[in-house]
Amino acid sequence: MRTDSLSFDTANGATTAYTAIPDGDTNKGVLVIQEYWGLNDHVRDIANRWAGEGFIAIAPDLYRGKLAASADEAGKLMQALKIDDGIDIIQSVMNKARDTYNLSHFGINGFCMGGTYTLRAACQLEGLSAAAAFYGDVPEEDVLQKLTVPTIFVSATKDKWINPEKVASLEDSVARYELPLTSVKYEADHAFFNNTRPEVYNETAARDAWALVVGFFNDKL
Repeated sequence: MRTDSLSFDTANGATTAYTAIPDGDTNKGVLVIQEYWGLNDHVRDIANRWAGEGFIAIAPDLYRGKLAASADEAGKLMQALKIDDGIDIIQSVMNKARDTYNLSHFGINGFCMGGTYTLRAACQLEGLSAAAAFYGDVPEEDVLQKLTVPTIFVSATKDKWINPEKVASLEDSVARYELPLTSVKYEADHAFFNNTRPEVYNETAARDAWALVVGFFNDKL
């Protein structure tokens, strides 16, 4: 595989995306949406893993070059990012990557804040074939009911942010509107997929969730 940096314009200014490109031809892309820390080495590693599975992985920089060094900084950066701006960045990088890499199918996979944007993008944007949102927040019901993209929503039973009550509310909406979303729960804590954070990382849950999502994207893309 090889890596690249993709520059593109958005409504609120230019930014870049880290891309990981597998050897051999493929027309399938996966958008990797960052945690609230920013586009850091962990997010790049996830993109590299997707390339290892045969997908072109594109991780847009939602913070336009800023990285958080603490949870306090990360929270402030997340709060400063307007929802519409984040969604526009995702739409813009899809357009750029489609032309640059000749992609015909996109999946989207995000974690924490990126999980929030993943589920919302699946509700609002055209051109996505599958979505996998890890412990992100749930959009308003009028947005959620527009979901037509096959989606896996991964949550953790010990999560105090995306807690069991929020997940139950999501599942209730899915049932009432007959939405194409599968809810998957792990006995783990928030951010259990992040292997750079030993205080929350759960290797068993992370490996199982990865295998599930890779199989799902192989099927849908």
